[in-house]
Amino acid sequence: MANQNQPESPATGAIALADGTVFLGNGSGKLGIAVGELCFNTSITGYQEILTDPSYAGQVVLFTFPHVGNVGANPDDHEESSTFAAKAATGAVFREAITSPSNWRARDHFDAWLAKKNITAVSGVDTRALTRIIREKGMPKCAVAYAPDGNIDIDALIGAARAWEGLEAADLALNVVGDPNYDNSERLWDLATGFSNNDDTDFHVVVLDFGVKKNILRNLAHVNARATIVRGDTPFEEIMKLNPDGVVLSNGPGDPAATIKRSGDTIRQLIDSGKPLLGICLGHQLLALTLGAKTKKMPQGHHGANHPVKDFETGKVEIVSMNHGFTVDTDTLPEGVEESHKSLFDGTNSGLRVKGKPIISVQHHPEASPGPQDSFYLFKRFAGFMKDQRS
Repeated sequence: MANQNQPESPATGAIALADGTVFLGNGSGKLGIAVGELCFNTSITGYQEILTDPSYAGQVVLFTFPHVGNVGANPDDHEESSTFAAKAATGAVFREAITSPSNWRARDHFDAWLAKKNITAVSGVDTRALTRIIREKGMPKCAVAYAPDGNIDIDALIGAARAWEGLEAADLALNVVGDPNYDNSERLWDLATGFSNNDDTDFHVVVLDFGVKKNILRNLAHVNARATIVRGDTPFEEIMKLNPDGVVLSNGPGDPAATIKRSGDTIRQLIDSGKPLLGICLGHQLLALTLGAKTKKMPQGHHGANHPVKDFETGKVEIVSMNHGFTVDTDTLPEGVEESHKSLFDGTNSGLRVKGKPIISVQHHPEASPGPQDSFYLFKRFAGFMKDQRS
């Protein structure tokens, strides 16, 4: 065991890696121990949206930006699409102590919000050292503890990290799906009106829910599409009874090779149907697997709001939000399937299109939240597919 730092006051929190590395700090949020895969996120804003993104299920998020908490928390900036959905991130790690809120939209202190969301956190640790470990060795299994009395069993914490099963072969999308069926027409946030409904939609979209983010649904409403959200393993026949103009395969957590086992038949039939399809994040990976490609685990993954991606159709480079630990292996793309977007950080795949079919998918998050809005055009492109097919 390597004790990497010692806080000035007695430690009330700690993070332990499966290799025995331990960082002591100050605990916050939910009492007890949380386990997961440690990843770092390079965003400087949007910590509330990040920690409620269902794609982070089974993960502990390390924020490379040192200051967290100054905008507090509010009831609107959450990304889980349903109050019935399970929590997303299991834990969080910060460099500095959580600051008091100083924002007109804040309703909760961020510490209190963490406790409400059942997220265990630790602050006052060397996040740069932890980030270097991830960069050099990959995303490790970890355990985070919060004990206000300072009674932290380090050996038990290391044991918990080692005993955790990990993300590979895990169909975590089963755990983050909310209501069985519901509709959404809520549009993007506006300074004057906040969130409002679009009551005059042109299209009806069915969203296969693997952990869909709320802002994906809002972007669909923004291009005049009412969304009906159903489980990711809903049979093809039930989807067709809803008479959709198009279908979205949503984002979500876990290993796509595990999730495809229960959703592959439905996706194959959707591809053959000729309906316009849009895949996002996990949905992109599931679409690729169904088409015959393969996916693989990444050492570090991509997590942040500052990733450059090139769109081969327009030749433009856009800055996007990313959150994924698996990637599509471009060497396995079958005939008729082309790469449409590529990460300019490491050259990994960030999008696909299918020749002769109204199908597009992207690895990044075109809805951002948090992040830049460079990729909002993809929802307009998808709406164009639906308009063309209808005419």
